[in-house]
Parts: sequence; C-alpha cells; structure tokens
Amino acid sequence: MTTSGLTLQTDKMLFAVEDGIGWLTFNQPEKRNAINLAMADALGDILEYCQENDDVRIVVMRGAGGKAFVAGADISEFKDNRSNAHQRAEYAKRTQRGYSWLDRLDKPLIALIDGFCIGGGLAVAISADIRFATPSSKFGIPAARLGLGYGYEGINRLVGLVGPATASDILFSARFMSAEEAYSKRLINFVVDQEKIENDVRNYALQIANNAPLTIKAAKASIKAVDDSERDLGLLKEMVDACFNSEDYQEGITAFAEKRKPIFRSR
Repeated sequence: MTTSGLTLQTDKMLFAVEDGIGWLTFNQPEKRNAINLAMADALGDILEYCQENDDVRIVVMRGAGGKAFVAGADISEFKDNRSNAHQRAEYAKRTQRGYSWLDRLDKPLIALIDGFCIGGGLAVAISADIRFATPSSKFGIPAARLGLGYGYEGINRLVGLVGPATASDILFSARFMSAEEAYSKRLINFVVDQEKIENDVRNYALQIANNAPLTIKAAKASIKAVDDSERDLGLLKEMVDACFNSEDYQEGITAFAEKRKPIFRSR
C-alpha cells in the first residue's frame, strides 16, 4: 500500500491507495472514531481527491482500532459548537462539504464496519454503495436518547434502504441491533468474520476496480436516480451511450472472444 500525494490537516483521518483502491480510515479510536470538525474537513479532501484522480477506482471506508466504524459526531465539540439551533446551523455549514462528497462521489464506495456503527456513523455507512460488517458489529441511531433531531436527508436514505417500518423502529426505539439483524433488515450486504473481513473487502474491491469504470459510473448514476423525481433521463442515456462508444466496450467484447481478462482504461 502506498500513501497518496494528498496532504491532510489532521492525523485523525488516514488515506492510502493500493491497486486502484482508496483506503479511507477514520482514526480516532479513543473516541470510537467519532467525527470532529477537522475530520469532516479531511473527509471532503479525501473524497474530492478520489473523484479527480484516475488511480483511484473505488473507495473503502473503515474505522481504526477494531471497536468502531464511526460512533457518530464528536459530542465533545457540541457544547462550544452545537449547543442550540443557530450553532447547529453553523456546524452543519462547516461539515456540509465533507458529507456532501459522500453523495457526490461517482465511484463505488464501500463501508467496512467492525464494531459500533451508530448515529452519524450509520449515516456515513448507508451513504456507501455496499456495506460489509463483522458479526460483533452494532448498529443504531440513539438520537431519541440525546434529544437531538435527525435530518430529513438521512431519514430519507434510511427509509429507502430498509423501509419505513424498520426505519421507525431504529429511530423511535434508539436501540442497537446486531449485525445478524442488520443483515436481515437489508441494512448491510455482507457479514464476514473479523479475521477475514479486510481480505474479503480487498478482493471484492479489486473485482470492481478491474471492471469497466464507465459502466459502473453509469450504473451508479441510474441507481441513485431511481428515487429522484428530478432525474435527468437524457444525461443517464448519454452515460450509457458513452459506454457503447468507448474503447473499453471494444476491449470487453474482444477479450470475451479471445477468452482473456479485459484491461479497461476509459474513465
């Protein structure tokens, strides 16, 4: 694994690139990787770098320490930065860029979850396209235990993923659910033993990284557009046409005929 040319302003976020995979690590294990303002800024820096650099074909998010993916926002900052509605609005402006890149990234995004994945951490995880988790992982949104409001965008994404009944259960009860239950409720895609998960995620990510980038980009755009009332069908068609007009399409059918692995180069 090699480090990228990206310079971050905090050591609480780590980033490296390996074989087309961008490994993004939330690195505050002493606080269960709770995201502070500097980490939110760095999240935006990393994802913007991934978007603009062709050496990154897919991004994997994970938490350091083996006890948590992300345990929400760093509550220690709330008293000074988020103690009322006005401060919350200013706090949201500060963190908006970082979190918006979770939606703006047009490359595949995987969440590798090992341990607690709660509150804002769950919001980060469900922004990913695919979620892997270890059997001991825990999931939940404890907002109702803290008296804070949970915004529409996060709830909309949660409802789209698990349905209104399960979303109601998660939000109203503020309880934590096991990985087994989260899998049964479609909150995560795969449950993998802790000693295997990093290798399994790497192999899965490499499989995606070796596929045609334009095809994946077009597919991700269409998936995101399914529930978008303002979807641009013309743009989606253009993205599909670009696949058929690409050198990768010719490479794909030629490699199939020659019974060899294709080498895709288009971006």
